[in-house]
Amino acid sequence: MDKPWLAHYEQGVPSTLAYPRIPLFQMLTDSARQYPDQVAVNMILRYLPGGLRIAARLTYRQLDELTNRFAAALSGLGVRKGDRVAVMLPNTPQFIIAFYGAMKAGAIVVNTNPTYTAREMKQQFADAGAETVVLLSQFYRNLQQIQKEIQVKHAIITDIHDFVAAPFKGLVKRTLKKEGHLLEVAPSEGIHFLTDLLAKHPPSPPVEVSANDVALFQYTGGTTGIPKAAMLSHYNLVVNTIQTKTWLKTIEPGKERMMGAIPFFHVYGMTVAMSLGIFVGAQTFVVPNPRPIDNVMRIIQRERCTIYPGVPAMYIGIINHPKVQEYDLRSVKACISGAAPLAMEVQERFEKLTGGRLVEGYGLTEAAPVTHCNPIYGLRKAGSIGTPFPDVEAKIVTLEPVHDGRRGDVPVGQEGELALRGPQVMVGYWQKPEETAIAKDAEGWLYTGDIAKMDEDGYFYIVDRKKDLIIVSGYNVVPREVEEVLFTHPKVMEAVVIGVADQYRNERVKAFIVLKAGETATADEIIAFCRERLAPYKVPRFVDFRSELPRTMVGKFLRRVRVEEEKAKMAAEK
Repeated sequence: MDKPWLAHYEQGVPSTLAYPRIPLFQMLTDSARQYPDQVAVNMILRYLPGGLRIAARLTYRQLDELTNRFAAALSGLGVRKGDRVAVMLPNTPQFIIAFYGAMKAGAIVVNTNPTYTAREMKQQFADAGAETVVLLSQFYRNLQQIQKEIQVKHAIITDIHDFVAAPFKGLVKRTLKKEGHLLEVAPSEGIHFLTDLLAKHPPSPPVEVSANDVALFQYTGGTTGIPKAAMLSHYNLVVNTIQTKTWLKTIEPGKERMMGAIPFFHVYGMTVAMSLGIFVGAQTFVVPNPRPIDNVMRIIQRERCTIYPGVPAMYIGIINHPKVQEYDLRSVKACISGAAPLAMEVQERFEKLTGGRLVEGYGLTEAAPVTHCNPIYGLRKAGSIGTPFPDVEAKIVTLEPVHDGRRGDVPVGQEGELALRGPQVMVGYWQKPEETAIAKDAEGWLYTGDIAKMDEDGYFYIVDRKKDLIIVSGYNVVPREVEEVLFTHPKVMEAVVIGVADQYRNERVKAFIVLKAGETATADEIIAFCRERLAPYKVPRFVDFRSELPRTMVGKFLRRVRVEEEKAKMAAEK
């Protein structure tokens, strides 16, 4: 097919690459051989006077050994090839140990947001068939609420302080306990402690795994808005890691210092921060809580971080921080922003602060995830997601079939649905063949659900979303899921949820509600109800009470009417 974008690739970025047929964890093993004594993971919790750090650090040799020990521990618990292991942790050394260790045991990792409520955990674990979960003690209560209703047999408990070096480990533990972030969990059948498992299981060789084996269940709303697991193979993940490294052509293996602030349980953070960092032998600074922007800037300044993948909200937080001029951020060389649109003004202001390059990219869970990016040092275009990665084919097609059930190609400059094909595209959706057939055709084309256009240079632009997903700080929110929670409120008769534009988080959740006859409620009451049942980013920020909601002739709510109403309202306020 015609690929006009190849003319705009930077010098040194090839149009096609060679990808080894290896399991993802082989990248860790290879880096451990090449950089055994180099620090692989560094979690800095606090800086002390005199240059001291309260931190948890692991070299590549230690990390590789610990993942082998965890693999052996899982095998000892009865985990076999193809079993699902849920990793429900913030960015910590433990996340990386559990992630790669589970894969070395032949298991499939189920990435799980640690802020999930018991209801959300139940839905995901039941669908995935997860029998083992790794989580912080403070979240164990949620698991207890649902454990009798799901298949989870083994809970592996860990806490932030577990890998903190002496003499500060006890101090961190006491602080966490005082702040309510620790739960004393009594040993019992099915309850295990990560540090105990690692201590008593000697490292063993990984289970034989094929590059084509499924490595990961990454949950997404997909193109239809129904939560489901995209099955990503080891090969899919290896390919996208290599593609990303090639695009960041100034990366120096063994010398980079990666900022790991974007959550690893999110597919973007997993690939562009964690997997890429390990592949290139970088020292990755993991940040359990990225919200305090001053802490992120402090780490960049003191540790001289060079690569900082993130989402627009992170960069907006930095450029607007009242004390940003007090920090030296000039070590940053390059950043890829994903998961939401990035304003050119944000790019320019961030680059002025750091001297590095910040470019917008694009991807989706089903593609492991990155498929497009603006050149780091070449031509970038405002509002564009850039050009396809090496070996990624992309085209704009009609929204509906035009003949024989096939989509037609749309001329340059006109809008249609973005379709993709490449070696990182998912195997399919777990136990959902019909959904897979909708998203991915027999020729391997993935229909993204995003309305887009391509210009004459082969740069792509996202115009709108065919799907109704709401993107809050890079996280997908399925409106239907929030609506189902609202419908359980005893005073709510009808509810529709949409995303409204937000300068910082890209979008925020807004709920339109019709109360039952004779009932009264406040926005705070509705929000508090949702907060008990949904992860924080899914909770409505705004609530609008209405007497009725428009419907189609067959009774479906016209969500688009509410969206257009909000756009018109915002335009009038400008």
